[in-house]
Amino acid sequence: MKGQEWYQADDVAQEYDDKRFSKGGQLIDRREKEAVLEAIMPVEDRSVLEIACGTGRFTVMLAEQGADVVGLDISAAMLQQGRSKAQQADPEGTLEFLRGDAGRLPFPDDHFDTVIAMRFFHLADDPEAFLREMRRVSRDQIVFDTFNRFSARSVYNWALPMGSRLYSKSEVSELLAKTNLTLVDVEDDFLAPYGLYRSIPNALASPIRALDEAVGGHPITDHFASVSYWNTELR
Repeated sequence: MKGQEWYQADDVAQEYDDKRFSKGGQLIDRREKEAVLEAIMPVEDRSVLEIACGTGRFTVMLAEQGADVVGLDISAAMLQQGRSKAQQADPEGTLEFLRGDAGRLPFPDDHFDTVIAMRFFHLADDPEAFLREMRRVSRDQIVFDTFNRFSARSVYNWALPMGSRLYSKSEVSELLAKTNLTLVDVEDDFLAPYGLYRSIPNALASPIRALDEAVGGHPITDHFASVSYWNTELR
């Protein structure tokens, strides 16, 4: 995995949410959470594993919605931030944070109803192997996102500290075929790059987002979307 050491640093974990999901980045946070909920609702009493849960944005949200959730991450510092969030939450389901390697999941086969991985595959050095491991521990559904090759992100990807693995639609389709997953739905979003939203206040980000949504959602513009949310089921 790219950036393992960077993500495990205490100072990175402490500032992670503020740097990425403050200002206009709050729009990204809300949209990503909406995409996850749309894919797996209803979540009450559903067992969910979140791979690379980081600071627990999705883990805590799903527990609040009634799911029984395990958040797994390799970073002890990130997990500590997640546990702090959990203490301030009022979950209807159960919530557990566990340190572990996404490439060797410490669970038996078919252990969870759903496995999700958000903000993960852009760092994966072997996406097929990770997807196979996720499939092994899921009995029903896998939800994940990818950053897309033909998007604004490709213009500045080289300048990012760790870069990102960018995917074409055909590459993801091939991954699903190799791992015996069936595509249920895919949503494409954010023509404007994530970095733009993070750098400007909400007052400016909101009208840009409104324009983004108005222009997006069509076959041609979706081809240039920054991110895709993939909802798949086991064959």
